[in-house]
Amino acid sequence: MTKVKAVGLLSGGLDSILATEMIVKQGIDVTAFNVRSPFCLCKKDGCAAVDAAKQLNVPLKMVAAGNAYLRMLRNPKHGYGKNMNPCIDCRIFLFKQAKKYAREIGASFLFTGEVLDERPMSQHYAALKLIEKESGLEGKILRPLSARLLPETQAEKTGLVDRTKLLDIQGRSRKPQFKLAEEFNIKDFPCPAGGCLLTCEEYAKKIRDLFNHKKHITLPDIALLRIGRHFRIGKNKIIVGRDETENKTLTTRQTKTEYIFELPDIVGPITILQGPKTKQAIKTAAQLTAFYSDTNKTDQAKICYGKEKHDHTIMVSLPTKTDVDKLRVGINDKPKKKNPPKQQTTTSLSTKTHSLSS
Repeated sequence: MTKVKAVGLLSGGLDSILATEMIVKQGIDVTAFNVRSPFCLCKKDGCAAVDAAKQLNVPLKMVAAGNAYLRMLRNPKHGYGKNMNPCIDCRIFLFKQAKKYAREIGASFLFTGEVLDERPMSQHYAALKLIEKESGLEGKILRPLSARLLPETQAEKTGLVDRTKLLDIQGRSRKPQFKLAEEFNIKDFPCPAGGCLLTCEEYAKKIRDLFNHKKHITLPDIALLRIGRHFRIGKNKIIVGRDETENKTLTTRQTKTEYIFELPDIVGPITILQGPKTKQAIKTAAQLTAFYSDTNKTDQAKICYGKEKHDHTIMVSLPTKTDVDKLRVGINDKPKKKNPPKQQTTTSLSTKTHSLSS
């Protein structure tokens, strides 16, 4: 007898781990699915989904978010959360990717570790319903941890999944999940709730600045936002390294059009200047390099700079902290939001049933 196949969205967090284990225990052939995001905070040395899949002993399909995700992020239909987190549009994006993969392998349904009302923007009832509709998966997304609080999905109605073995967890308390993890002997769940850089205020300001000043954004542009102190002067972006590791990274990531700055004889940062190489931009980049160095704060500093070769020098006086803070990205930046869908009290989803291939 051929086993039922299902695709589960696996972030590496506890909820998705528990949901996967529950479906595996029903004898279903599960493949975990993960979209690699450039904004993931779950693990410094790799994606937590990899370790989670190994722990669960299920195969894992990983795909990169790519430029399509960046286009969505620039102008999400359903707006942002507190910072630059487009939670509803992000979930729609993830489900569309998972839906495509499920069709490829002949999976009968999708499931996820979402918990009703656990997250205020994307996991209240109206949001769950909206996400299903716009991803073309109405009635087809099983949420094992909260399933008994939600209408039956196609997988439950057709007997692919035993609804009586699903749960009715609701809200932000994690106690039910911790108890279930203990029952399942699951001890490793490294990805914390909210493990996304887009929810971090400082990072959100950096990405908002990037969108405001650059039309075509690439993944290397996004990766650079994790590195250094960021400053803005007109059309110029200045990035100053914070330690030796970041200095080395900035040196290796310098492009042919950028100037790099450093002090020849004093311990200090590596600085990258992006944009037009005006006299004012060069001076400012040099001053910021000196400000974050070990130079005597009352003296002038000699800075070397250039492209492939640092064959230019400039003497600059150190700026004040007030002047430096004025240039720091995001100091006076306030987000523009669209309001997410309001939570509704209705308790029924569409009862239409279609296969994933429809």
